[in-house]
Amino acid sequence: MPEKSDLTQSESVQNFLKAVYSLQGQAERVSTNALAEMLNVAAPSITDMAQRLVAGNLIDYQKYQGVRLTPAGEALALKIIRRHRLIELYLVRELGYALLDVHAEAENLEHAVSDQFIEAIADKLGNPDIDPHGDPIPHPDGTIVPRDLHPLSEWPLHTAASVARIKADNAEMLQHILDRGFKLDANIEVLARDPFNGPVTAMVDGEQRVVGHNVADCILVEGRASE
Repeated sequence: MPEKSDLTQSESVQNFLKAVYSLQGQAERVSTNALAEMLNVAAPSITDMAQRLVAGNLIDYQKYQGVRLTPAGEALALKIIRRHRLIELYLVRELGYALLDVHAEAENLEHAVSDQFIEAIADKLGNPDIDPHGDPIPHPDGTIVPRDLHPLSEWPLHTAASVARIKADNAEMLQHILDRGFKLDANIEVLARDPFNGPVTAMVDGEQRVVGHNVADCILVEGRASE
């Protein structure tokens, strides 16, 4: 059985912990089926990995009840998420990458670079709190700056706001959102919202746009003082 220190250097282990952290936001314990779907692997492989990580004190796994990160597992997940999001921001801000291209690149680089390299990026970027999607960047101690964000689908009519985060699960959704002018810090005013989960009409940087309810759920906004 590998030592805990060896486990933490494994790309598959790091990806597993990131997935658990992400899914924990939706449920107290994460099912092996949900992890298998997110990681695109067979359910028995998830169970095998879970048992390994229990031995490494990185997760709490209970048969038929799913998994949950231990404090050590959560700390490692947040460390990898910090790496990923800092790399994404560096690629966009310093190297001119398109937003659509940064996720896959960061997935590869986050496992390959040193802690020193990551902290050099953070220093170069001014120790930012959000990545180019608006996702929070954990601090080195794992803390995350709280923000009061709301889905566009729920934002009050005729109330000034700005785009603060884009939660797109795939490149096609992200492209769809960007094509309609919803980028970070864009000025937003919801003009109309059709009932029964119908489309949302909004002014986006002075242009009228219409998006479906599911798309509006993926666009998070925060209040902006009227000028």
